[in-house]
Amino acid sequence: MNEISALPSNIVEWLKGREELSEIKFLTEFPAIKKAVPLKNTTVAVGIESMEIVDSFTENDEGVLVENEYCRQAKIRLRLSIHAPYSLGGEACHDAFTDIIDCLTFASGLDILSSGCNGIVSDRDTDAFVLSAWATVNASLCPAASSGLDFPSFISKDLLCGTHINDADIHLSPEQQEYLATPFESGSYFGTGDSTGTVSLGFTPSVVIVIGSGLPMIFYKTSDSRYYATAAVGTADGASLGLELTSKGFKVRNGVASKNVTANLNELGMTYFYLAFK
Repeated sequence: MNEISALPSNIVEWLKGREELSEIKFLTEFPAIKKAVPLKNTTVAVGIESMEIVDSFTENDEGVLVENEYCRQAKIRLRLSIHAPYSLGGEACHDAFTDIIDCLTFASGLDILSSGCNGIVSDRDTDAFVLSAWATVNASLCPAASSGLDFPSFISKDLLCGTHINDADIHLSPEQQEYLATPFESGSYFGTGDSTGTVSLGFTPSVVIVIGSGLPMIFYKTSDSRYYATAAVGTADGASLGLELTSKGFKVRNGVASKNVTANLNELGMTYFYLAFK
């Protein structure tokens, strides 16, 4: 079911939740629903009477109207069939109509262009007075999630083009688009000589590679007969000596040792380069 045809049922559900309309029963006429005889409460059926869809235009910087290639402007005429029990009198039809239009105009996200009603008639099938009323809704129909919508209370922007816009096999999410544009971040930091240093990236990295500028990845220091590592690789599942990934970046360490190798990733005055993949 597309979102426009679902509009009456969505409006019905919204009106049912309004405390000031709690005395009114709301339903749709698609398909026609049998009403109680005789009616005990005012009953309102909501449907679509007509729809006009035209091209949409936006004024550019030069004041020229340019057609929006993928957008359309729609005027949807809602039909309100208001049934009031004989015991309440015909005035109950007008009261219900006024209350409903007030709610739709001032409490919902609908852009109500106009509204009106015909004369009250008597319906012997339901022993009720019936008022045929209407309201015209303005809507901008665009496939983009950023498009303007005049009835956000009832329709999700992401669903305006049905299954096409939501097909994850042919459309990328905003996060996926950002990842393809910048899949990694490169940068550098200066060693402070502290046992631990922190580099903030602003995102959770999946892989980080750290390399000391102008240094071999590992070197042997004869004075203390030890190897020192000036490079490291880390992933979400683990990292080599002296590197730890965090939720917002990564940490580097000096002095930690394993198997006669000591991490040297934060030496004072040294420059280190890194690649951080998202």
